[in-house]
Amino acid sequence: MGILRYTAITSLDGYIADGDGRFDWAHPDAEVHAFINDLERGVGTHLYGRRMYEIMASWETEPAIAEGSEIARDYAQIWQAADKIVYSTTLTAPFTSRTSVERRFDPDAVRQLKARSPHDLGIGGAGIAAAAFAAGLVDEVQVVVAPVVVGGGTACLPADVRLDLELVDTRRFDSGMVFLHYRAAGR
Repeated sequence: MGILRYTAITSLDGYIADGDGRFDWAHPDAEVHAFINDLERGVGTHLYGRRMYEIMASWETEPAIAEGSEIARDYAQIWQAADKIVYSTTLTAPFTSRTSVERRFDPDAVRQLKARSPHDLGIGGAGIAAAAFAAGLVDEVQVVVAPVVVGGGTACLPADVRLDLELVDTRRFDSGMVFLHYRAAGR
């Protein structure tokens, strides 16, 4: 059985994008990027909303990104090897391999996917993650906190869901970023 992990890079004040939709302040340095690569190795399926999918698809559609470094090349291979499910009412077809499009987020289908998956699942994008939190599907939360306050934007976590968490791990990076890993209490 796989677990569903929400992983995000967030500002100290809890935003994954600022008020202008920018997240350039969240780009990880080599140390953090290599760490994230290791986190993502165990993910067999990514669940995305359309906007997050369009951002992440560049790891397959823009080969120059992976040519930047060995760490970027490694991440591109990790991402391309995983299955992707995109939840969108506007996307008619995927533009990356190993990708399917679903019109709506179905919590029961995700529960079944978790139950039969030999690998963990990752969920990315604040909107789709909020639906998974609301449905009680998120087993672990992994956030990398960037040393910046952006003052508003897209919240990392939903405001209308309570989830008690148990701290699993922490790590401080030379860049000032901090990794926090939590498991849903009682799971």
